[in-house]
Amino acid sequence: MQQLLEISPVLPSANIERDIKWHEKYTGFKVIHSDKMYAVLKRENLHIHLQWHADTEDDPLLGGSVIKIFVSDIYPYFTEFVEKKTITKDKLRLQTDWQTNEFGFYDLNNNAIFFVQDI
Repeated sequence: MQQLLEISPVLPSANIERDIKWHEKYTGFKVIHSDKMYAVLKRENLHIHLQWHADTEDDPLLGGSVIKIFVSDIYPYFTEFVEKKTITKDKLRLQTDWQTNEFGFYDLNNNAIFFVQDI
């Protein structure tokens, strides 16, 4: 049975280290992974992802946002979105370096929407 598991917003950041400290102090989210370009914060069952942007014309800080929808089985969703012509078959990424199967697309406002299965 397919099941939606969680949604994890990915927010733009001009300074990952600074923003981790702010979240730990003001929102109660604690870092579970970070590097200079990306961080994952968690509080209970909720996650916030931070992604660094250069704030240039080619990499704007305030561009379209990204959401990640975690699922127990990616294949029914992948098939659904291929059938709806939301995506093409070549969009499925299996066994990524970060241990996921995933695919994504953009909405009309240039926000990225990813479906992700942890493996």
